[in-house]
Parts: sequence; C-alpha cells; structure tokens
Amino acid sequence: MNANELGRIFDRATESFERAQATGQKVDRSIDRANQVMRRADERDGTVRAAAQRERQRLNADLKRRLGRVGIWIGVISLATIVLGIIRPIGMFGFLAAVGLAIGIAAVLAFMPSGERSAAAPATDLPNGEMVQRFDSYLYRSRAMLPAPAQAEVDALSAVLPSLKQTLERVDTLDPNAQDARRLMSLHLPGLIDRYAHVPTAYRGEPDGEGKSADERLVEALTASRAALSDISDKLARADLAALETQGRFIESRYGEQKID
Repeated sequence: MNANELGRIFDRATESFERAQATGQKVDRSIDRANQVMRRADERDGTVRAAAQRERQRLNADLKRRLGRVGIWIGVISLATIVLGIIRPIGMFGFLAAVGLAIGIAAVLAFMPSGERSAAAPATDLPNGEMVQRFDSYLYRSRAMLPAPAQAEVDALSAVLPSLKQTLERVDTLDPNAQDARRLMSLHLPGLIDRYAHVPTAYRGEPDGEGKSADERLVEALTASRAALSDISDKLARADLAALETQGRFIESRYGEQKID
C-alpha cells in the first residue's frame, strides 16, 4: 500500500469522523430542544394543576359553608318544632309541614348561586384578597375558550396571583397600587376576554388596522397585564422588605447597645 492510498484512507476516515461529529451535534441540539419543550410543558402543566387545585379548594370551602348553613337552619326548625309540640301538639300534618319546610330551605341554600360558583368577573366592591381569588377563578374557568398562546399567558398570569394575594390583602383598598390591580382584575382583563369571546371564530384570524389578528391582540394584552400585575406584586413585596429593614434598624439602634439584666 503506497502513500497515496494511505492518504485517501486517512481522508475518508477524517470525513467519516467529521460527519459523525456533526450528526452527534445535531442529535445533541435535538435533545436540548426536546428537553426545553418538555420543561416548558411541565411548567405549564404544573401551573394548570396549581390553578385547578386552588379552584377545588374554593369550591370545597363554598360547599362546607353551604352545608353549615343548611345544618343551622335544620337545627332551628327542629328546635322550633319541638318547642311548639311541647306547647301545643302539632300532629302528623304539623310534623310533615316542618319536615317539608326544612327540606325546602335546605334546597334553596344548597342551590343558591354564589360568587365561588359563578363564572362571572369579580365585582368591583370586593376586598382585595377576595377579588384576587375571584379573578383567579374567573381566569381558570375562561381558559378553555382561549387559543393555545393565550392559554399559556393565562397560566403565567395565574402563577402570579398567589403572591399578589398575599401582599395585596394587607394593603388598603385605596392604595394606588391596589387600585391599579383591582381595575385590571375586575374591569380591564374581564372586558378584554369578554370582547374576544364575542368575536366570531371565523373572524379571529383576520388582520385589523395594524395587521394584527384578534388572537395576537389578546395575547399581547394578556402579556402586558401579566407584567403589570407582576410589577405591582414586586412593588408591594419590596415595600414590606423596606418596612422590615427600617424596623430592624430601629430595634438595633435602640436596644443593640443595652444589656438586659
């Protein structure tokens, strides 16, 4: 085997190695992209699961309150029936009337509409913490009718709400940050979703005056709203941190050099 043949064999081996290396790099990139997609899907699924769990907790709490009211009214009617029977015999028809009254009141209390079971937007006069809860429920129930990109934004927005509730429920309703958040949750965002729902499906892909479709408008508005609520939550949390720092410094300066006997 001469030098030329050895050179050709070496060149072919080098080319094979380079092709194998390039193939390996493509496989690595494909795996990385797949991992990123799966990670984003897991994050969205986790957010959806958390929102569903919060919704179940709200519905269970509402059910417990209803059962409690039903129990109280049945107890009141039973006690009144016993007292009335002691004072004056009511007979079988009186007993049946009392049972029918108890059943009627229980049915009314059990099936009476409530904010926890309503899919409507939160009322504008709710306390801060309750408004966040109702808005969270509204988003969860409205999510299914939105396109996939908007659902992803709703999921990201829902992830902000637990932290926002924790900070916002300690703030006065008239606080400027609270007012901005309340307007977004009770008026602007529900109005946006309702207007999107009114657009016929066949027209949602048509471009508007700026060349954007209804789906694109919806996603952009949801993104801006999420950023606004995240900013409000961050401002309130940092205000709490600043208050803690101020209180800590005061205690250190006031009592740090004193010895306790």
